[in-house]
Amino acid sequence: MQVRVLTGAALDAALDDVARLRITVFRDFPYLYDGALDYERRYLQTYRDSVDAILVGAFDGARLVGAATGTPMEDHASDFAAPFADTGLPLTQIFYCAESVLLPAYRGQGIGHRFFDAREEHARALGRTHSAFCAVIRPTDHPLRPADHAPLDPFWRKRGYAPLPGVQAHFRWKDIGQKHQTDHSLQFWIRAL
Repeated sequence: MQVRVLTGAALDAALDDVARLRITVFRDFPYLYDGALDYERRYLQTYRDSVDAILVGAFDGARLVGAATGTPMEDHASDFAAPFADTGLPLTQIFYCAESVLLPAYRGQGIGHRFFDAREEHARALGRTHSAFCAVIRPTDHPLRPADHAPLDPFWRKRGYAPLPGVQAHFRWKDIGQKHQTDHSLQFWIRAL
């Protein structure tokens, strides 16, 4: 296994693989996302457009098996930044850690920590004072929640993140097994760097 930071042309070249990883990993609980490659390509354009974007890739040989992305908050879609309007935190101080996706066979080997380490180091190098991400909110009694599902909250707290009260993003997507898109709430988590 190799974990490498990709920027510029290397980042651009890996984005189709990131799109496929997002579709695969986010299909599972709690996201239950029924994704499409065309949408993913449009969404990931943010990383091409931001000169300060980062992609941390986990490679098994030449195969990308995991990825974590990030940008300065003001470079990401405005739907992610809008919930911070009443927090008193300037967007120019927040680094947004976007997706962190890893195929199940590679979990539990410390790669998630390496993803966060690299993005937080990048954020500090950009002069950011805070790192944030958001995670979908699902009820504990959701019918598609696997019996062995372990929320990532303890992992995030161990890294110093905490939910930011009242700061949520709202997005629409089609859940697996559904015909139409529905609204979803995502809780922002934040830490000082």
